[in-house]
Amino acid sequence: QVQLVESGGGLVQAGGSLRLSCAASGRTFSSYAMGWFRQAPGKERAFVAAISRSAGITYYADSVKGRFTIARDNAKNTVYLQMNSLKPEDTAVYYCAGVIGKYYTTYRTSDAYDTWGQGTQVTVSS
Repeated sequence: QVQLVESGGGLVQAGGSLRLSCAASGRTFSSYAMGWFRQAPGKERAFVAAISRSAGITYYADSVKGRFTIARDNAKNTVYLQMNSLKPEDTAVYYCAGVIGKYYTTYRTSDAYDTWGQGTQVTVSS
């Protein structure tokens, strides 16, 4: 099983950009479908984006579609979340998650994943 470590969070003004990274340990990263979730204070963890093992299939929550991009580099054992046009409502702790999955499948619910990072804080000021 891989271990996941997120980085890249921080404080940014509305309209700005951040790129989150999630580095995976182990040699089986390419077998994992990956996802990003976020949890704002007082709210449940919510799906943000997902990418298949093959990187050919991606899926986004409606709230981030057109602003966020998920990508992966299997040679670097890393998945990314590029976040543009950030809004104050994007403020949350962002988590990456992984699960050994089918080649062209994305997973869009938190209970589908069995491996989680520790989270990274993203704060967007107005």
